[in-house]
Amino acid sequence: MTISNYSSPHLPATGDVAVMMRQVLLALLPGIAGMTWYFGPGVISNLLVASVTALIAEAGMLALRGKPVATTLYDGSALVTAILLALALPPLAPWWIPVIGSLFAIIIAKQLYGGLGFNPFNPAMVGYVVLLISFPREITLWPAPHLSPGLLDTLALVFLDTLPAGAGLDAITMATPMDTIKTRLGLEETLGELQTGGVFGLMGARSWEWINLWFLLGGLWLLQARVIQWQIPASMLGALAGMALVFHLLDPGSYTSPAFQLFSGAAMLGAFFIATDPVSASTTPLGRLVYGAGIGIFIWIIRNWGGYPEGVAFAVLLMNMAAPTIDHYTQPRVFGKNGGAS
Repeated sequence: MTISNYSSPHLPATGDVAVMMRQVLLALLPGIAGMTWYFGPGVISNLLVASVTALIAEAGMLALRGKPVATTLYDGSALVTAILLALALPPLAPWWIPVIGSLFAIIIAKQLYGGLGFNPFNPAMVGYVVLLISFPREITLWPAPHLSPGLLDTLALVFLDTLPAGAGLDAITMATPMDTIKTRLGLEETLGELQTGGVFGLMGARSWEWINLWFLLGGLWLLQARVIQWQIPASMLGALAGMALVFHLLDPGSYTSPAFQLFSGAAMLGAFFIATDPVSASTTPLGRLVYGAGIGIFIWIIRNWGGYPEGVAFAVLLMNMAAPTIDHYTQPRVFGKNGGAS
């Protein structure tokens, strides 16, 4: 009788990519619902256009590269990339904005590097930064909360560039709270003078604080399900809050509070869903702490001293570049080794 000895490991494999991606999509649902509630059907339009474009681009590139199409599409990574990109886009952006962003994210930032597992940068953030730099006007078309056009008017604006009857573009769009604060502080106003302008909510930017809470809820579920590790979200949010606290205490009239920084813009979406990308982020336990802290610091610097009101995408890409070096210098000690002695 022949006994076959199979190579280790002998534990069952876990962490199936398709299962993980479905869990991420499920965790995003509260935040998606919140954004749709506040900003209208344009959110869903962006999600659909970006998703269809990403899946077509992924299938086309896989076919050109001679890779299996159906099995790779099934893993859900292209869909997650499209959803994250779409959530960063204004709900009233023209249809070609999510199309260009998705094409760039999938073709350039993912497939040309070799596909899932080989991309050094977060594809969704690459697509968003390309759009932000190339089409700054279209990336500012945010409607006021609860004042977005109805479904038909939104579709007409997004796909036909037709404004609602009797309304100009300025009448249905506005700057985000982060942009408003940055602009008005640049005009020598103080935060105290902005308190009555409808920018601030209970903790963060008005309406955005609730959206961030819903993304936080989904992120905590991912932690509980062990889809992501705690180090990156904790260190990113901790560093962001720490920077905000120091400068807010030094000059409360010019720098917003830690709560405002944490519950405004894309802070929670970035901490739990973007920065934790398992391919482009650091992978060692200590490295994740350094990586997340770097993102938090860069977000605060860009928001307050940079040329853009939101810094999540740029901060993530900057730390993506540093991730290999961080991992190199934060490798845990190999079990059974004592320094250099054997």
